Amino acid sequence: MRIYLDYQATTPLDPAVREAMEPYWSDSFGNPHSEHRHGWQAAAGLDKARQDIAALVGADAEWTVFTSGATEANNLALKGVMEAAPAGRRRLVTLATEHSCVLESARALELRGYDLSVLPVQRNGIVDLGLLEETLGDDVALVSIMAVNNEIGVIQPMAEIGALARNCGALVHSDAAQAFGKVALDVQAMSLDLVSISAHKIYGPKGVGGLLVRPGTPVATQMHGGGQEGGGLRSGTLAPALIAGLGKAAQIAAARMDADRAHAENLWQLMLENLPAPHLINGDLERRWHGNLNISFPGVDGARLLADLRRVSVSSGAACASAAGRHSHVLNALGVPRDQAKASLRIGWGRFTTEEETEKAAEMISEAVAAQRRMAA
Repeated sequence: MRIYLDYQATTPLDPAVREAMEPYWSDSFGNPHSEHRHGWQAAAGLDKARQDIAALVGADAEWTVFTSGATEANNLALKGVMEAAPAGRRRLVTLATEHSCVLESARALELRGYDLSVLPVQRNGIVDLGLLEETLGDDVALVSIMAVNNEIGVIQPMAEIGALARNCGALVHSDAAQAFGKVALDVQAMSLDLVSISAHKIYGPKGVGGLLVRPGTPVATQMHGGGQEGGGLRSGTLAPALIAGLGKAAQIAAARMDADRAHAENLWQLMLENLPAPHLINGDLERRWHGNLNISFPGVDGARLLADLRRVSVSSGAACASAAGRHSHVLNALGVPRDQAKASLRIGWGRFTTEEETEKAAEMISEAVAAQRRMAA
């Protein structure tokens, strides 16, 4: 029995998504940018996907610019906005707990001469709105804050963040890869100008995502060529099959959001009831997506625990950081002591996780933790 509990890294493909993609591998194979029947047939699928994606966040279809994923979308948002900003607005504001593609893009911009403010977070992982307000000024071009954190699952107060940014005339970007399709997002109510999304976080295919851009938002092109997307904002032939999968995944998410949330909350309680004490949960206990549990077991080595859990797929944090052998910058930003951070696991479940799998995984984690603690005693 192999149990998959790493839903923040990626999600399994929904069978309905696979079915929606199938025609674009065969009959509807045309280049969507070609002016003939085969091209128009493929382009129709793109139009439907734009509508389904935009509807999930209260936007219009014209907002959607397709990309290869959230990493490209985040790079395009940060670099594109900063390069297009007026001369008097040279500062980018973000958080220390952002995904590495946001932080690395921000640091790359700083090396080019732009100003950067990376704000700390509170112990619960939530932004300090008072500190954010103090930091903002008329030199800020962009505020970029992740809606739901990929490592600890906390939900940031995007409406309040958006209102503060609006007050100083700054644009607002949110990396919503972990939020899109899981929690309610409204680009108007939250004053969002740019939103990054990814298909494979919501039961869609890997290799496709998007940047939703409010019409009229100045963004400098980062990928030049045929200018296929966003009136020349992003070039490259689009992949109709992948985009159809993203659109279908968004459509399903819209219909299942309440059911998926209730299922995640049920498994959260079930998992915690069956995990061994003592343990510490990293991140706010209330303002969170309950499909993400970042938990530390005192007296346990997390890397060794992962090695012992041969039949449970979990992680010690972001997949990109784990692969590089780096410690979690998110837990560090929360002020989590190094030994507690090293004893942490990120456990994630979702739509296809069963109660039986959750209980069995908790049992196997408990056995592995107990074995380590016995050896250390």
